[in-house]
Amino acid sequence: MSHSPNRIDVHTHMIPAFWAEAMGTDSPVPEPDWDLESAIAMMDRLGIRVGVISLPTPAVTTFHGQARIDMTRKINAFGMDLVKKGKGRVGYFVTVPMPDVEATLVELRRVYEQHHEIDGVILITNYSGVYLGDPKFAPVWDELERHQTVVFVHPAVPEIEPIPGMMTAVVDFPLDTTRMAVNLVVSGVTSRCPSVKIILAHAGGFLPFAATRFAVLLANTSMKDKSVEYITGQLKSFYLDTALSTPDALPSLLAWAKPDHILFGSDNPYITSEQQQFFTDKLDQYKEFRPRQLEMINSENAEAIFPRLRMTSAST
Repeated sequence: MSHSPNRIDVHTHMIPAFWAEAMGTDSPVPEPDWDLESAIAMMDRLGIRVGVISLPTPAVTTFHGQARIDMTRKINAFGMDLVKKGKGRVGYFVTVPMPDVEATLVELRRVYEQHHEIDGVILITNYSGVYLGDPKFAPVWDELERHQTVVFVHPAVPEIEPIPGMMTAVVDFPLDTTRMAVNLVVSGVTSRCPSVKIILAHAGGFLPFAATRFAVLLANTSMKDKSVEYITGQLKSFYLDTALSTPDALPSLLAWAKPDHILFGSDNPYITSEQQQFFTDKLDQYKEFRPRQLEMINSENAEAIFPRLRMTSAST
């Protein structure tokens, strides 16, 4: 199936060879080969005008101390070079040396002072079992709020016993996205940082399906001073990408999420080109979209939160 070349892909990864080599066997999933040319070819095949690239899990968590800081800067230099080489086709989510809070603040200030081509920041759902709503990360959220940052949160492996014979990404990734999202609401991060736009991967994990359950139970336990409606509003503040979503999942996603909070995602290169085609075709062929809803998902919603990409759109 041919695709109209106007999508903005918010969930697509770069895999620097130096990073993959230095990490060795520490990644939770095998690292596929990657280069900009093959990424652009994939974009052309799926009708993607701009891909906002990010470093995949486990980010730089396998490095420590100064080695983590050095690797972070090397990755960001690599990413910014891809933006230039991409000539309008590539956006970039900055990598930060989390969970080192001080080093993260230094890197955020450095990239915001020196670069105008960044489109946001990537975080992962947990750092050695410490979730993003933990008080120790409050200074990072305050800095992100100051810059009204778009934050893409990618799932990480949760600190739980894996299911034998099953790759962690299959079930535990959407589970950890859900855990992290609820944690951000319960901890007050979403209410304290309303200008930060947080994108959840893979249609928000289990959030669209179970959000009402979460809100009702939280209003009677962890958030007794808040109403179900308030908690629901906080949960609905998240943006959700469509990576690996099919018509089976779309009814819950579309019924629950705000129409302007759903964004296109491919998860390249962690699924095959055939799988990418399958998921994208299923999105295009879905029969229950309201008028212009597919156009909003494909590009209009992303243009609203990425000003630089909106300008790119206006000039192409």
